[in-house]
Amino acid sequence: MVIKMKFYINNGGRKSGIGEHVDIGIITVSDRAYKGEYVDKGGPKVIDFLNEVLHSEWTSHSIIIPDEKVEIEKCLIKLTDEIKCSLIITTGGTGPTKRDVTPDATISICDKELPGFGELMRKISLKYVPTAILSRQTGAIRGNSLIINLPGQPKAIRETIDEIFSAIPYCIDLIGGPYIEAKEEKISIFRPKNAKR
Repeated sequence: MVIKMKFYINNGGRKSGIGEHVDIGIITVSDRAYKGEYVDKGGPKVIDFLNEVLHSEWTSHSIIIPDEKVEIEKCLIKLTDEIKCSLIITTGGTGPTKRDVTPDATISICDKELPGFGELMRKISLKYVPTAILSRQTGAIRGNSLIINLPGQPKAIRETIDEIFSAIPYCIDLIGGPYIEAKEEKISIFRPKNAKR
């Protein structure tokens, strides 16, 4: 199978916004969305969230790819090493089926795994569905990039990202990324006092 990578660019925030510009990769992993059998709703849900909460200027690089481990790895490497995204958010492919390989691809190309992200996401989802224990969501670092594997359902994406995002900007600080600020009335970002600007 030959996979054509075509990134869609979105810009948000304002140049006068607080914080530094950040490049964000958004990968929808779905055989059916890639084939055009249904319209991707996961990637747009992430964009909606970023528009709602980020104060810093940002550019997103979105792509839809099939559930193919090698292709997910290639896409992650392109976003981290070439495009230099500080944050990459994937949606889909985190379950237990044979075609669910997003966490496997992420772990295979990462320098460090951050299992706390997955632990929190499963805890959040367990409030809504008992099958949350089947999810293999995780977080990981490659170079100066933080990769987060979100579930594929738009409702679950929003439930989890709303709660985990408060830790993301400080994590990006720690791995040498830009200083990201959010709209305080929308979300509370946690940083130790000595890390605040």
